[in-house]
Amino acid sequence: MKFNQLEELIKNSKKILIVSHINPDGDAIGSVCSMYTTIYDNFKKKSDILVVGHLPNSYKFLPNIDKAEFKFDDSMVYDLVITLDVAALDRLSNAKILFEKAKATINIDHHKTNNEFGNINVVKGSASSTGEVLLEIYNEQNWKISLDSAIGLYTAILTDTGGFRYENTSENVFKSAAQLVKIGINPNEIYKHCYELKSKNFVMFQNYCINKAEFAHNDKIAYSTVYKRDIERFNGEEDFTDGLVEILRAIETTDIAFLAKEIDSKTTKISMRSKKSDVAEICSVYGGGGHTFAAGCTIKTNIEGAVKRMLKTIEEKIYG
Repeated sequence: MKFNQLEELIKNSKKILIVSHINPDGDAIGSVCSMYTTIYDNFKKKSDILVVGHLPNSYKFLPNIDKAEFKFDDSMVYDLVITLDVAALDRLSNAKILFEKAKATINIDHHKTNNEFGNINVVKGSASSTGEVLLEIYNEQNWKISLDSAIGLYTAILTDTGGFRYENTSENVFKSAAQLVKIGINPNEIYKHCYELKSKNFVMFQNYCINKAEFAHNDKIAYSTVYKRDIERFNGEEDFTDGLVEILRAIETTDIAFLAKEIDSKTTKISMRSKKSDVAEICSVYGGGGHTFAAGCTIKTNIEGAVKRMLKTIEEKIYG
């Protein structure tokens, strides 16, 4: 990996932007906050942080998240744009223009479907998370890792391994976590912020969605639907759907679980998980991707049409 080139680019750049995918999850925003801190600690440079879309309340405890901006000037030209946890350039949404106009770009990610769209690409498909990739970079370069940076990294690794429960929880994950604990992070406090401080409306909304779940192929497929009106009914936010598809996958008979979420009357977002089937291959049919057991895509039709198409694709690719 081109770690030395990363340091040179950072040293030679005056205006730096750090950005993740739209509606960032724990890995994305934890990595962003860690990178911001590490660049300042090691190079005395302040970067811009851009959050595209909604920031879940669970991650507002992260050090330096208060530096984040939620709007941007599309006329801005950065010396360097660093994308973290962005599997495809379109996942930057409208902020894609800042990436395209930048003088130099770095793409750091762990999705196996990443097509290496940056000038420099550090993509490790075997890693549990972008946070794990960042820690490898820091260690290789002998960069100082402060407590604030470590909190971001631990949050990234914790959440993308589902609390160290998913298939991507490797030996290196525990080695990484141990290093971060040694630096001084408090695993209990971070876990509480990420998983145990949910609002009443959040819990009731998730209960509602699980109660209307449907099943197919002898209960090997479990799915639920989320309409805009459902979220409005519970005064919900974008992150209210977080974890729903994992609950469906946890059903004993389920191999493949997916959540179909209405973006508008002609667009549906699919989040998919599995125990043993390659859902990245399924989602690639619709231009999506991700990991073998966790992937997603967008289908340009309403929810009813998207569910029918997805069920047909699963039947053909997995059970045909």
